[in-house]
Amino acid sequence: MDRPTPESAAESAAESADETRASDYGTDVAQTELQAVATGYDPRTPGRVKRAARIIVVVLVLAFIAVRVEHYFHDRGLRRLATATATAAAVVDVVEATPVAGTQNFVLPGETAAWYTSTIYARVNGYVAHWYVDIGDHVKKGQLLAILDTPELDAQLTAARAQLRRAEADVPMRRSEEEFAKLQYERWRDSPKGVVSEQEREQKHAEYDGAQAQYKAAEAQVALNQAQVEQYSALSQFKRVTAPFDGVITARDIDIGNLVTAGSTSATTPLYVVTQNDPMRVFIDVPQSAATDLMQGAIPVTVRTSNGAARSYTGNVARTAKAINTRARTLRVEVDIDNKDDSLVPGLYVKVAFGLPPKGLVQVPAAALLFRSGGPQVARIGMDGRIVFQNVTIARDDGNTVELATGVAPGDRLALNLSSQVSAGDPVKVNDPKAGAPELVAGGH
Repeated sequence: MDRPTPESAAESAAESADETRASDYGTDVAQTELQAVATGYDPRTPGRVKRAARIIVVVLVLAFIAVRVEHYFHDRGLRRLATATATAAAVVDVVEATPVAGTQNFVLPGETAAWYTSTIYARVNGYVAHWYVDIGDHVKKGQLLAILDTPELDAQLTAARAQLRRAEADVPMRRSEEEFAKLQYERWRDSPKGVVSEQEREQKHAEYDGAQAQYKAAEAQVALNQAQVEQYSALSQFKRVTAPFDGVITARDIDIGNLVTAGSTSATTPLYVVTQNDPMRVFIDVPQSAATDLMQGAIPVTVRTSNGAARSYTGNVARTAKAINTRARTLRVEVDIDNKDDSLVPGLYVKVAFGLPPKGLVQVPAAALLFRSGGPQVARIGMDGRIVFQNVTIARDDGNTVELATGVAPGDRLALNLSSQVSAGDPVKVNDPKAGAPELVAGGH
């Protein structure tokens, strides 16, 4: 039997090792496949993740490019719009200055007030026993409104009368004492010397003087007690609450059993409020610019109400305060109008139109005025359709319409509510509501 050579032995060992490694690799692959099957892992997953990441990056880049392109065109459009707006002519409403008429109706708000208004308070302390009239009732002067129950006052009156009777009863006794002292004094005084002493004569004189003083004091006490009785009797008359004049009850703040306190302080509740509404006063606060006109005499006035069907009343300026209110710079004016049918009530808002002579050359709406550092101005539209700022002098201002004395001629076209961004010489467009679009007055840029 042949013995193996060393070379053959080495080759056999190498082959054996290769077979062992192949066997181990096959075992590892089998274990890996078994583990992948057991855990649900797909060996192709890493490649798929890489492809998804590339797709997402591409989508984000495209989206970024699209947003930038959109912003570019949007900003470009805004710049174009801003440029067009800045260079476009301003759109304005236009009014034409009109000549002032012969008589101007200077219209101002006013408020009606009662001819008399009386807040009735209790004059004595007590309780309300009865009340007979309510709000809205017409009352006559002296008519009974309520009766108060005054137990304390009744007791005081009874005590005062008792004291008066006592004082009256004391007067005859003091009179008798005075007459007796007088008689004794006369006897001692006329007695011959030596019969009575001087001391006794002087004593009788003093007794007479004392009795005379007591008599006068008794009479004075009677007068004092009589005054107290009259005082309490006068107060008792206020248990009957009566109307001070013909009028209407506008407030009642009492009910049966209410405790009332004498006085008219802020902590005291009034019983009634009574107003006399014929004639009716109308108070108006007139601006300082028209105050001089209304102090020139009787000015015809038309008062117009707006409650329900509008009614008009005529009258004249009855009186003014003859002084300007330093806080509001207004003049208080009063107008008296008849109100026999009670159609007007106190506190009613009315519009008062004063018939005043004209003071200006033209009249324009108040919206046409511009108040700047140099004084009042108007924005006149020139023949070339461009804005010209013109200084004006205000002759009369009634809030809605303004009379101008200088600066504007009849027929001038004035811009209303002009923006502060419009400068002198800028072109404008007239807003024509009938045409549906602004009318170009002067060429723009």
